[in-house]
Amino acid sequence: MSTTNSPETEPAWWTGAVVYQVYPRSFADSNGDGIGDLGGIISKLDHLAELGVDVVWLSPIYSSPQHDNGYDISDYRRIDPTFGTLEQFDELLEGVHRRGMKLVMDLVVNHTSNEHPWFVESASSTDNPKRDWYWWRDAREGFDTGEKGAEPSNWGSAFSGPAWTLDPATNQYYLHLFAPEQPDLNWENPEVRQAVYEMMNWWVDRGVDGFRMDVINFISKDPALPDGPVQPGKLWGDGSQYFVSGPRIHDYLQEMHREVFEGRKAELITVGEMPGVTIDEAKLFTDPARREVDMVFQFEHVGLDHGPGGKWDYKGLDLRDLKTSWNRWQKGLAGTGWNSLYLNNHDQPRLVSRFGNDEAFRYESATLWAALLHLHRGTPYVYQGEEIGMTNAPFESVEDFRDIESINHFYEATGPLGHKPAEVLRNLRIMSRDNARTPVQWTAGEQAGFTSGTPWIAVNPNYPTVNADTDRAADQSVFRFYQQLIELRHKDEVVRLGEFVMLAEDHPTLYAFTRTLGGGSLLIVGNVSGDTLSLPDDAELADQVSGGTLILGNYGDEPTPELRPWEVRILRTA
Repeated sequence: MSTTNSPETEPAWWTGAVVYQVYPRSFADSNGDGIGDLGGIISKLDHLAELGVDVVWLSPIYSSPQHDNGYDISDYRRIDPTFGTLEQFDELLEGVHRRGMKLVMDLVVNHTSNEHPWFVESASSTDNPKRDWYWWRDAREGFDTGEKGAEPSNWGSAFSGPAWTLDPATNQYYLHLFAPEQPDLNWENPEVRQAVYEMMNWWVDRGVDGFRMDVINFISKDPALPDGPVQPGKLWGDGSQYFVSGPRIHDYLQEMHREVFEGRKAELITVGEMPGVTIDEAKLFTDPARREVDMVFQFEHVGLDHGPGGKWDYKGLDLRDLKTSWNRWQKGLAGTGWNSLYLNNHDQPRLVSRFGNDEAFRYESATLWAALLHLHRGTPYVYQGEEIGMTNAPFESVEDFRDIESINHFYEATGPLGHKPAEVLRNLRIMSRDNARTPVQWTAGEQAGFTSGTPWIAVNPNYPTVNADTDRAADQSVFRFYQQLIELRHKDEVVRLGEFVMLAEDHPTLYAFTRTLGGGSLLIVGNVSGDTLSLPDDAELADQVSGGTLILGNYGDEPTPELRPWEVRILRTA
């Protein structure tokens, strides 16, 4: 495992790498059942190799009842038949390696499926040896079991409703921070930890190149599981202070490193998805000397367009907030630590619809955001379809959604909370995770070339014009622009490791920064708006823009004195 990016040693290989996330269910279907699968991924490996990415990250493909699209795992060592077989996985792994790429598995070990044999045993009786592999508690003192409000604590689930479900057979409640079908493992139990490490070693021995670890900073919980504060307009308490980066999290991750990664010769990578992580915590998690994880996947920047009511209270993005956040993370992890750079993934709506203009300036805004992201310090992530400028989908009713989070929110918001259905649907259209999960649009043919059958979720109707074939053949190609960004990171040490300095911090639509290393310097300027932008009255910045050499831009002609709508320029200034 490469765990170093300190100045005393060679930079880690992943400082110059780009990761591509595949959400298998929606990527490509090889057998016509309407669900993406391993055969479909294998058929598209040349697309990924041509794009130039270094790492392919697979969202979960393990056996699962699919209550949360695979993030509820019932067997860690089997491939779900929906996606294929272990033999096909080995074929995929070989194909990825043959093309010079690495393959990273999504690892979900905060919780399992309630159909996992561990939980089935745990739930079978109060004295089963695996009972304390999960969190079981009696009803709250003074309440009868099953009575309203009797849950052991007031914590709410991330997917609406309480974080506790009563098991009538044993008359106790079990904890699930997500869906009731996703009970939380009790990492306080060393047997749980050893079982997880054994499973991880099995996959690394098979040849996988590392793990992206889902909500890994939730695995350590305050064993008292106390009540959390209830926010106005909410039904349930927020227990996050008792499980986000909990009391033993660093012990567990260091133990994981020793048990799974230490002493291996291969170039591996570990990515910790960590909702709620702070910069100071991220420095500890990613400090090479501490041997925990290589980089964090944090969420601060993708919460900036949330209103007071949270994700479903969409308020739009103020660019100055994003600059503040990104600048803080760039500076905070500059000396020690490493960040994952992303705007899209399977849990976020499409960036071109959310932060750009998905109609008149779809190409320009898609490529602007790509350039701004990839020119920061950190490891960039490309989410499937992002490289061709895919957009949000025009969901018309709640029946069009498949995401458990979205559906549960609709019925809770329009039921107990009394919100108007039209208002709830508006925010779902903007923010639902299903926007990222509509099938990848490969061609202008039937079902966008995703499947010969009926897709599990409808294809975005704009596929005749927004698809990989059309984009790659176009003069203005989002795919080709991403190729150039990735090549730039591969070739230019300034992009990988240069110092970051934010410029024009208070400007509402100009995003400008420099990257500097040794004698090399880059200036990146972007107009994050649909209007023409005159550069601010800053002589030094104006001189740099006019005197710099354009190495990549999204307008493809001679630069003008002003920045055109959604224009971005990458300039070499030294």
